[in-house]
Amino acid sequence: MLRSIRTYGALGAVGMAAAAALVTAAPASATASSAADDDFTLYAKEVPGEEDQGEEQMPKLGDAFSFADDLYQDKGGDKVGRDGVVCTVVRAGDPMDIQCVGTFVLSGGQLTAQVLMSVPLDESAAPPVFDASITGGTDDYRGASGQVHFTDDGDYQRLDFKFGD
Repeated sequence: MLRSIRTYGALGAVGMAAAAALVTAAPASATASSAADDDFTLYAKEVPGEEDQGEEQMPKLGDAFSFADDLYQDKGGDKVGRDGVVCTVVRAGDPMDIQCVGTFVLSGGQLTAQVLMSVPLDESAAPPVFDASITGGTDDYRGASGQVHFTDDGDYQRLDFKFGD
């Protein structure tokens, strides 16, 4: 969940890269019986949205924004899923804390994940590397748990999924 925390332009805030929240999807090769059992890596690329052209302001407690990603098994490969993420500022200041919740549509069902992350407001700071909790799913992902490790990878966000008890 967090490449559009990747840009605070969506918040009308400090146009900096921060992080891309919760994104998950099963690789195209996953079968119904193994979809939530096998670890895998995906790449997320944010779907362009409307930019707020208003005056930039510091984010305030309760400010919220959303974004969507297309999900790929390989950079530049075939699309294997999509997500929708909503983030809310829960602690203002520097760094600020942002709570993000995402739902990810996959061929075998849907996955959900969430994260509370601290994001520095310094535009020169590197985007944070973080882990999000997999909180559940539907169909092939029913009862899923584990975590997703997020790192920037050029124009994409790399998502390493580790399923566990």
